[in-house]
Parts: sequence; structure tokens; C-alpha cells
Amino acid sequence: MVWQSSTRRARLPRNWARLRARVLRRDNYQCQERFSTGEMCAAPATDVDHIAPGDDHSMANLRALCAWCHRQKSSSEGGHAAALTRVCTERPKQTHPALEG
Repeated sequence: MVWQSSTRRARLPRNWARLRARVLRRDNYQCQERFSTGEMCAAPATDVDHIAPGDDHSMANLRALCAWCHRQKSSSEGGHAAALTRVCTERPKQTHPALEG
């Protein structure tokens, strides 16, 4: 499971369970994700998401998401973070053997 290799759980505030319940209630237990069409998902929400990644646990930075939307967002953020750490090496440009003099 992802939590086993992550330090995220240790960084959550002590009152996370109450905060999480408060966000789910505020959002009527409905997913708050908007699709590219502008339409809301509105599936039953089970997860609480940090809108801006990091340790800002304010109500303004938290929203309810369904499990599918939360997985999609987390996966995208993880892929983006991994891409930033990759070393980009360019191969030397090769010329066609017939063009070499």
C-alpha cells in the first residue's frame, strides 16, 4: 500500500479525522472535481484532497473527492514530481553516413 512508503500520514495534523469529517459534511459527501467540460463529478466522496499539494490543512485548501478522482489527481501529481527529478540527457546529433565527408 502507498501509505507504507510515504511520510504523508505522519505530517497530517492530530485532528485530521475531525477535519476530514468536517470537509466531507461541508461538501455534502459529493465529489467536487470538475471535468474538462466544466461538469462536476458529483459521485459519492470518500476522500479528502489537498487542492494545492503540501501541508496546508486549512478548510480552503481541502475538498471532498471520490476515490477515482483522488487517485487520478494523486497519480498526476506524483508523475509530475518524478518528471522534475529526472535527468535529461541528449544524444549527440548524428548525420547520415552518406553525408559524412
